[in-house]
Amino acid sequence: MSCDLNEVLSKFDISMSAASYGNGHINDTYLVESNPKYILQKINSNVFKNPPQVMDNIEKVTNHLRKKIAEQGGDPDRETMLVIKTKDGSNYYKTEDGEYFRMYRFVDNATSYDNAENAKMFYEAARAFGRFQKLLSDFPMKELYETIPKFHDTRNRFLNLKKAIENDVCGRAAEIAEDIELALSFEDEVGVIVDGIADGSLPLRVTHNDTKLNNVLIDDITGKGLCVIDLDTVMPGSLLYDFGDALRIGASNAAEDETDLSKVTFNLEYFESFARGFLEEVGSITDRERELLAFSAMLITYECGIRFLTDYLEGDTYFKIHREKHNIDRARNQLKLACDIRSKFPQMNEIIGRIV
Repeated sequence: MSCDLNEVLSKFDISMSAASYGNGHINDTYLVESNPKYILQKINSNVFKNPPQVMDNIEKVTNHLRKKIAEQGGDPDRETMLVIKTKDGSNYYKTEDGEYFRMYRFVDNATSYDNAENAKMFYEAARAFGRFQKLLSDFPMKELYETIPKFHDTRNRFLNLKKAIENDVCGRAAEIAEDIELALSFEDEVGVIVDGIADGSLPLRVTHNDTKLNNVLIDDITGKGLCVIDLDTVMPGSLLYDFGDALRIGASNAAEDETDLSKVTFNLEYFESFARGFLEEVGSITDRERELLAFSAMLITYECGIRFLTDYLEGDTYFKIHREKHNIDRARNQLKLACDIRSKFPQMNEIIGRIV
């Protein structure tokens, strides 16, 4: 593989070698220890069916961000990603075997964290995600491709679950009847956001769509949220997708696959920290968006839960598993968390009211 990587690196006019880096689940990532350093990634074309469209989105969005950051007196080389071109001027390299590679400038003295060490760190991540949306508020959305169709279409995810239950290809439905009953009980709520987008009551925005904490680089010196990374799923969507998805993991008191469900609860202190940071930076939002902020945390958590449940019913074909019944454990975890979030709507809405 090192010989292949060296050949790829030569296309970007890099003569140094690269070593495996990070713990990402989708793309293969390598660090080039040159001066300056670079990140090389092999794009997972099983997940992203059209890598050239992904890279077109990323280049357009980062160019827009770099211009806005510079205009505001910031440092574009640290506050957003820089796409490195190949020697022939392309934003990706395709091998003879059909593999796609890309390169970014590495951001020194900054770290991504899988879990927030404290509420202040989560607040800083929220500010970074809010600022990301604000800087892209005037970006022409019609220029963006939909890199994963229906990615946060919860109604479509619900229909996929019903098909998986009906088909029951692995004969697993009977053993998880209670889990299925709980999942199906949310049916009246699955279309709230997609219907709002469709009828215009919720505006379309340029959204990140994968707002985990580890997709923000935290400055090692200042502790500030510095740079939003992993832009593969940047496309038109709802502000509520980004707000809810960040809280799904960031404000849970347990890991996503924790099997002791008594530990799976929603942290209101972290919710308040994230909501405050996000709303301070994002700029104006509509009354309807504000009304659904708490709801979005529940809905996106539920959406992830039924994706795990669907995959379990279909034979664990999408999510990587590390033990037997891993996906049903994840599904139960997320459904429990969704229920706990829903029970805390009054406190969450009161918090939003104080912030606003």
